[in-house]
Amino acid sequence: MIKKINGISLHYIDYGKQDGEPLIFLHGWGQNIEMMKMLADPFEKEYRIIIPDLPGFGESSEPNTDWTLYEYVDCIHKLLETLKIEQPTLLGHSFGGKISLLYATKYSVKKLVLFGSPYKKEIQKTSMKLKVLKSLKKVPILNQFEETAKKHIGSTDYKNASPMMRKIMVNHVNLDLSNEIEKIEAPTLLIWGDLDREVSLEQAREIEQKIKDAGVVVFEGCTHYAYLENLKGTIRVLRNFL
Repeated sequence: MIKKINGISLHYIDYGKQDGEPLIFLHGWGQNIEMMKMLADPFEKEYRIIIPDLPGFGESSEPNTDWTLYEYVDCIHKLLETLKIEQPTLLGHSFGGKISLLYATKYSVKKLVLFGSPYKKEIQKTSMKLKVLKSLKKVPILNQFEETAKKHIGSTDYKNASPMMRKIMVNHVNLDLSNEIEKIEAPTLLIWGDLDREVSLEQAREIEQKIKDAGVVVFEGCTHYAYLENLKGTIRVLRNFL
């Protein structure tokens, strides 16, 4: 399905139990609906599932100005308004998680789930591209995304992006939400891999301290894609939290 929002053709899927509580899944940078659908599918009998291709990714069109995360939040909020969804539960990975964090500072959400989501700039000590591509090779469920990932991860992210998406990426990376996230009142679950080198476990611990009702679940031996590397564990934890 596609809706025209703020000049964007926003592609999304809407399935599951239509009168159930809404779960909104937001993917990471350079990804699309498919990277969240495998996590969302187990909940379709109990919940209403909404997964958009974030603007500039998948089948959604690219912004024609250099959006900040505030414009992304506004776009998602207007989508939910058109779908008559109030107080959603947001589940976001990485870039999508940072959008979810900001959304929860501005609007009422029932619950918040973050997977490797930064709230400030991460200082990289080694090549992000090399680390993530190595991790993809080790995870069977992610192997199918390896070739795509080569075009979208690390420094290649910036090189392959359009001029507009490069500006948006810089806006995203440089936005510090340190003074914003303390406003969040929704119960918040953070699921992290102890080997995440893109967004450190230290950031998860800091978010846990800044949000009054937050807790961290750490998956040992997992990376930035811990939610997929330990998919069964993620689903089990989510069922208990939701």
